[in-house]
Amino acid sequence: MRRALRVAIAGYGLAGEVFHAPLISVTDGLSLVAVTTSDAERAARARAAHAGVEVFADADELLRRVDELDLLVVATPNRLHLPVARRALAQRIAVVMDKPLAVQAEPAAALVDDFEAAGVPFTVFQNRRWDGDFLTVRRIAASGELGSITRFESRYERFRPAVDAAGWRERAGADEGGGLLLDLGAHLIDQALTLFGPAERVYAEIAMRRQGAQVNDDAFVALEHTGGVRSHLWMSAIAPVGGRSLRLSGTRAGIETPGLDPQEDQLVAGLRPGDEGWGAGRPARYVDGAGEGTLEIESGAYEQFYAGVRDALTDATQMPVDPRDSVAALRVIEAARRSARSATIIDTTQERGP
Repeated sequence: MRRALRVAIAGYGLAGEVFHAPLISVTDGLSLVAVTTSDAERAARARAAHAGVEVFADADELLRRVDELDLLVVATPNRLHLPVARRALAQRIAVVMDKPLAVQAEPAAALVDDFEAAGVPFTVFQNRRWDGDFLTVRRIAASGELGSITRFESRYERFRPAVDAAGWRERAGADEGGGLLLDLGAHLIDQALTLFGPAERVYAEIAMRRQGAQVNDDAFVALEHTGGVRSHLWMSAIAPVGGRSLRLSGTRAGIETPGLDPQEDQLVAGLRPGDEGWGAGRPARYVDGAGEGTLEIESGAYEQFYAGVRDALTDATQMPVDPRDSVAALRVIEAARRSARSATIIDTTQERGP
């Protein structure tokens, strides 16, 4: 019988505590042995929630003191993603990087190259590929039943009119990696590219709307994919009547999914994969030439990510997310920023060259 893989999490904020630690803990073959946080309350919560877990102040201390570590999950603030991952690479430790992979595309691409050259496994936690609404839309798109796909629309809008001055995501500074475009955009753009492939043209409108805002909090990104499908993506912290929805339109039919996938709220509430109602979302709206009806949403399945990571490390299968996909999303984000600054459409095929 194989021993469980020893896993540590660098960072025990929202991502580490709510997403990574619970999902690792319910995955057969993985054992959470350590986390990092300098916050005494978070440290106490980690010890209470995960028996036997060691808590260290930072990733440097963890990597110095924890022996035989098989996997490091990097769930730190964005500005620390690259340096922490490089420390793990120097010790030949496999890495799961929380999204976004990095603040900028070129250093992210260099990191991926270096992991690949060293033969050390590396992946990115693009967990919203396992949202139930996205799983459903992806299956319907692949089935061909909608006809030729013309447009994909995705909204992730919230109403948080007060700026959280203490939160690093709200702070200015190119190295901080804050702002909604990098936060939610890393999800929405990854989903669009996963469905329809590279974006040949990018147009964006990006703004700071709230009083006291230091980083973007309202954005629209339009993509024209190779093959002609267009994706329209909205993300906002200042949308009183906004929400979460996906729409996929084709020449024969269309589908609209309502509301946010429940898995994040379920994890916060203490539910885990396998519990009754896990990942169950509301039915989708389906419209074709015969009229309108409903379609059951597939259950969300975040647990599949870490099952895939375990299998990749034990059986040398593919990691569940190719990190180059996340680099591609970062390149689109950078094109979106250029588009917003110049009020023009960015042709990425010209930037890539022949």
